[in-house]
Amino acid sequence: MIPEGTLGRLAHDMRIYTKTGDSGETGLFDGTRVKKHDVRVAGYGEIDELNSVLGWLRAGSVDEATSAEIGRIQHDLFDIGADLATPGATATEAFLSSRTQDLETWIDALMDALPKLKSFILPGGCHEAAVCHVARAVCRRAERACWQAHEAHAFPPGILVYLNRLSDLLFALARQLNASAGVADVEWQQRT
Repeated sequence: MIPEGTLGRLAHDMRIYTKTGDSGETGLFDGTRVKKHDVRVAGYGEIDELNSVLGWLRAGSVDEATSAEIGRIQHDLFDIGADLATPGATATEAFLSSRTQDLETWIDALMDALPKLKSFILPGGCHEAAVCHVARAVCRRAERACWQAHEAHAFPPGILVYLNRLSDLLFALARQLNASAGVADVEWQQRT
């Protein structure tokens, strides 16, 4: 536990640059130094990018309830990144299974309220849906990077299941954002 007020002083006294990464290495949370291109670093880097895109989505015109749920996901992703950046960490095991079930419940509710799919959907529609599709694509990339990291480093496998489900949620949410905006999904047109 950090004593009250210490974190504020640390943040105030700490410089944003440390120069310790200038040689192509970075530090994990336990102090271990690894190459910046290590698969573990790539995994939590992709998670960070996904979290940033979700922040961009929340900055748009999404309703309060959706924004709050995306905020919960952002906190999940921060915890996932911490597990990836800490050798042997298992903090996410305590909650990711139930959070994955929460995502599934949300997906089902979204899809039940939307018209049935009759073709593939291209990214686009309203601005928020387009950003959501970017988040979905980044999520898929993060999942691939985390699978690669998982083969080299042990970390909770629930992370991988959560990311897979999250990309499904982001697809469903993009469709719902279009429907709420009164904008049709962009359907793929098969060439004849």
